[in-house]
Amino acid sequence: MPTWSRPQSEPRTGAVAQAGTGYGGPADLDAVPPRPRVAVPVRRSAERTIGARTEHPPVPRPEFAVRLLPSWRLTRNQVDVDVPGPAQRLIALLALNGPHNRSYLAGTLWPERSDAQAYANLRSALSRLATRDLGVIQVSRQMLALAPSVSVDVHDLVQAAESILYGGSDEPPDTGEILRLLHVGDLLCGWYEDWVLTARERLRQLRLHALEAASGRLADAGRYVEALDTAMVCAHIDPLRESAHRSIIRVHLLERNHTEAIRQFRRYRDLLRAELDIEPSPEIRRLLRTVDD
Repeated sequence: MPTWSRPQSEPRTGAVAQAGTGYGGPADLDAVPPRPRVAVPVRRSAERTIGARTEHPPVPRPEFAVRLLPSWRLTRNQVDVDVPGPAQRLIALLALNGPHNRSYLAGTLWPERSDAQAYANLRSALSRLATRDLGVIQVSRQMLALAPSVSVDVHDLVQAAESILYGGSDEPPDTGEILRLLHVGDLLCGWYEDWVLTARERLRQLRLHALEAASGRLADAGRYVEALDTAMVCAHIDPLRESAHRSIIRVHLLERNHTEAIRQFRRYRDLLRAELDIEPSPEIRRLLRTVDD
């Protein structure tokens, strides 16, 4: 049986033997030198991602702001958010009165309902907030609280008023604090629940006392225009408030505007007689004795 064998190649001669095949055939392995290895640079960004999960920047948390002056408003990243009525009142109650247990909140918001119905309404309000992805309330087993990251305009107003009243300084208050007290309305206009009326009157009295104190310090510092404007805002908020009219009269007297002081007194006296059928107190009359002197 014939056998197949590879024929022996004849020895090369001449130029071909000296130059080789030129394409790296088997006959040239010993004649062609190996190519040098070239290092390929690796980018640092690739080194960080190879074998590791790509890191993404953290998503910023939404910024919520509750506005109760003069009416209800909730914004997320400065865009208004639609909130059902019961959930609005829940958020407002927590903003005004701080953290409370579920029993207090349910009984305050739905006083005419049975305990079971009030608790069901509370759960429904929380559920509606959750379905809208509004993380403004911290929920625990028994306690509910407004999330610390939520800003509330009432808190800013109270802070400004308490800084003036309890700051321990006789210097005129900061202009920003005065403006914050001047240009606001009543709390939650159009809401008449008992807890709203109580909070509204407390905030109103705090604001009036702070404005009167600010007017007095401004007048002592010779800033009569600001002092008079601040006192007149107090009289506008409560036209029958005698301390507000005393502040106005005092500024007029410090400016030597005696005629204005007497006119302000007579205006207040006539208002008291018409509304309450009473006379001004001896204290406000004593202010005008300097005019006679």
